[in-house]
Amino acid sequence: MLTKRTIIGLVVGSAIIAVGGYSLITSIGLQTVNVNETFGVGESTSYQISASDGASQHMKITGEKFNLKLSSPGVGLQIPKDGDSFVTHEKEVTLDWVHLEDGVTRIQLQNLGSTDMIVEAKLNVTTDPILFSYHFIVIISGMIIIGFSMGFTIRKPKGF
Repeated sequence: MLTKRTIIGLVVGSAIIAVGGYSLITSIGLQTVNVNETFGVGESTSYQISASDGASQHMKITGEKFNLKLSSPGVGLQIPKDGDSFVTHEKEVTLDWVHLEDGVTRIQLQNLGSTDMIVEAKLNVTTDPILFSYHFIVIISGMIIIGFSMGFTIRKPKGF
């Protein structure tokens, strides 16, 4: 016969295992990240977009005047690039590109204008491999909770 504590442990452990399993399954493959950020006068930012080959990216940068520096893995970039230095742009720039190789694209921006700079992007990124370990730790935690709760069903021998 299962005790009340055992049933509660089974329910809680099963819920934790279900959440960990769902998170593990949904983190496989490319994840879409939507970016909508505003940067004040003189502020700068950078983006590191880790993606596999064939991942398409879209970024729209709007501002009075701003510097832009791009670097991408592989030869044969599909994003506009003028060497390894910053390029000054005015008003609006729209970048659409596809990763030709697995790797990280780095984008550095600095607002040089007297108004805010707005960055809107739809990025397809690969998840960090360490997250798989986190999901497995959650699943194992649920199993441990179930194991401890099953200990409550064992009858104690006489004298205890």
